[in-house]
Amino acid sequence: MTTQKSMGGNIIEGVITTTAKGLGFVSVGEDSPRENDIRIEAGFLNTALPRDRVKVRLNAKTGDLQQTGEVTEILARARITFVGTIDQGDGATYLVPQDTRIYVDFLIPNPPHGEKLGGKKALVRLLDWTDPKKNPTVEIVEILGDAGDNETEIRAIVLDKGLQMELPENIHREADALKASAPAFIAEEAKKRRDFRKITTFTIDPVDAKDFDDAISIQTLPSGELEIGVHIADVSAYVKPHTAIDEEARARATSIYLVDRVVPMFPEVLSNDLCSLNEKEDKLVFSAVFTFAPDTATNPDSKVVVKDAWFGRAIINSAKRFTYENAQEVLDKGEGIFYNELHTLNTIAKKLVVQDKADGAISFEHEEVRFELDEMKKPVRVYTKTFQDTNKLVEMFMLLANKKVAEFVSNKLSNIQGKPAHPDHENDIFIYRVHDEPKAERLADLAKFVAGLGYKLPLKDGRVSSTDINKFLEQIKGKPEEKMLNTATVRTMAKAIYSTKNIGHYGLAYEHYAHFTSPIRRYPDVMVHRILSHFLEGIPVSKDEMEEYRKLASHSSEMEKSAADAERASIKFKQAEYMSVRVGKEYSGTISGVAEWGVFIEDDETKCEGLVRISDLGTDYYIFEREKYRIVGKQSHEKFTLGDKLKFRVKAVDLEKKSIDYELVSYFKSL
Repeated sequence: MTTQKSMGGNIIEGVITTTAKGLGFVSVGEDSPRENDIRIEAGFLNTALPRDRVKVRLNAKTGDLQQTGEVTEILARARITFVGTIDQGDGATYLVPQDTRIYVDFLIPNPPHGEKLGGKKALVRLLDWTDPKKNPTVEIVEILGDAGDNETEIRAIVLDKGLQMELPENIHREADALKASAPAFIAEEAKKRRDFRKITTFTIDPVDAKDFDDAISIQTLPSGELEIGVHIADVSAYVKPHTAIDEEARARATSIYLVDRVVPMFPEVLSNDLCSLNEKEDKLVFSAVFTFAPDTATNPDSKVVVKDAWFGRAIINSAKRFTYENAQEVLDKGEGIFYNELHTLNTIAKKLVVQDKADGAISFEHEEVRFELDEMKKPVRVYTKTFQDTNKLVEMFMLLANKKVAEFVSNKLSNIQGKPAHPDHENDIFIYRVHDEPKAERLADLAKFVAGLGYKLPLKDGRVSSTDINKFLEQIKGKPEEKMLNTATVRTMAKAIYSTKNIGHYGLAYEHYAHFTSPIRRYPDVMVHRILSHFLEGIPVSKDEMEEYRKLASHSSEMEKSAADAERASIKFKQAEYMSVRVGKEYSGTISGVAEWGVFIEDDETKCEGLVRISDLGTDYYIFEREKYRIVGKQSHEKFTLGDKLKFRVKAVDLEKKSIDYELVSYFKSL
């Protein structure tokens, strides 16, 4: 979605981002580098706040300097509620915003009497701000609690992203009514659905999972062929369009996975019970069932080829609830419940990994941070999640189902396109998960950077194939600079989004891809189920319905980003909390980021990231070289580059800002 448009002459419209220093940048296009944005100097924001849609008057451009402008009108506020910490003093009450991009404090003209509010966090609503020379005025919506308290901080994180914690009471009542009628509904549905209840089926999920979206079945057919089913919770069987539950789920678009809890998109009666594929319970599912050649798992030279695929509604009864760990234990021991089935699935999954990679699927190494919390929800241990064969097993079959569902619908669209019997059908009657190619400017910077280290990234007309990205990642594997270059490459990538316009998925190297496998936690998957049902039943998707889906695709992408921001903020809060009792201790780490104001260091063990400020690096003047991912001392020529190794000390922690300050102890280059 382009965020800027020309109004003719020297006036443009766009979405603005702001900084704590009162600078603004209006994007000239999605994912454009900031140097191409229109720069709004301090004093010319005219009350604009982050993500507001604004009208900007462009200044006369001088040479190669960045285009500047002045905000002349706020066309639409991105939000009117904010979270922050209350500051009382000198007879006035202010809210200091939690969002560091907000450059002004909010005045609370009529604070509640008889209560000491200083140091408490609050949710406020913007009342008025038309004069940039005055502070915006707000009213208190909710006092969240004391800053630093776990419940307060987690709630503040969610609300500050414009998200909601609790579901309304009417949603729970509607869910309870669905559960009450479920036994009769399931019994009736069982007569109409394909029955997998006597076929070996199980789930594999994290040990702490409470909702189970997906199950896998496996059997050998009389022909000797292998049949593997990917069975997904049939949420759309229960949740009908425009019911209260559906409207709430649309607004939320996704569940939020915080460090110490899940904020579900659906009420728990649905997510953890009625729709969840719990062990030894009859469950309604939407299935993608694949048939493979008999020797697919036994012949090391055979390719994984889907000979036949069936999509439709079914009923299952999961025989076993595996965790990733105990399923892995069965594989490692070579014995145990469903060993043969797990071994077959694992063998095929490994072949799928190889085939996808050969086709250009990019495989970035990534680490997921986990926390061990005490009874007060304080972090006592920070560690990285271990990815095992069973994690990859589930991932590969979910990818296969997502890809094949998208291919199935796209083929159906190709068959009906242009036929008079289906006048409502157009090219974009589906919700795809798309991933664009990296921007040419970013690839050029990356190619220049890696060339300085002796590597070549083959660019052709400003583009590079995902296969060549993979070859490059293979070249650097095991090298001292691997992590640095891996990080730099990841940062060139575009963000995956939902769209009714299919451009393919660059990172997975799939021509067609959708999200089908997690409807309990992602609303786009519910939409995919509904659209797939239309095609299976031969019922055209109306223009009105598809117009809804177009809007919901964009909304879901935005909400996904907000939820991811909240999840990262909860991790940062717990990391800061963990390091707050370790000030003065020394650790080893890697430079994970560089900026004009300093270098970011990631602790090798806990992945807690902190900042060494420019002022703490010494008396030299340091120059930020963006395209080389480093800062360089003007006099000493000392370089601090992404990926360099060093030892550091925890200097200070600010729980309010969720920030950690480090200071250097010793420094040695990784190259």
